[in-house]
Amino acid sequence: MTDPTPTDSVEEPRDPRKGPLSFLSGALTAGFLAWLALGLSRRMVVYFAVHPPHYSSPIATNIAVTLKTLLVGLSFIATFSTSFVALGLTLVFLRSLFANKDQNPA
Repeated sequence: MTDPTPTDSVEEPRDPRKGPLSFLSGALTAGFLAWLALGLSRRMVVYFAVHPPHYSSPIATNIAVTLKTLLVGLSFIATFSTSFVALGLTLVFLRSLFANKDQNPA
């Protein structure tokens, strides 16, 4: 039988921590996407306000109004979500600028 050789426990190098530049670029990207989503949301509201549904069937009108509400709601949810991500990344960016450099991650 062969004796098992002891394996040296060598620590693998960790991924480097994200720096302030990563947070800033993420915040700017999310902010740009939020701005685009807000523009889309505003245009959808204006379009649906100018073009109300004109159907003879009440069921068709209900379906059209439901779809309109869903589309406008989803566009504003996208605006809120990307804005919230941009705000969070901006706060993390500011925190990373003022964090102690000698902190040891546990």
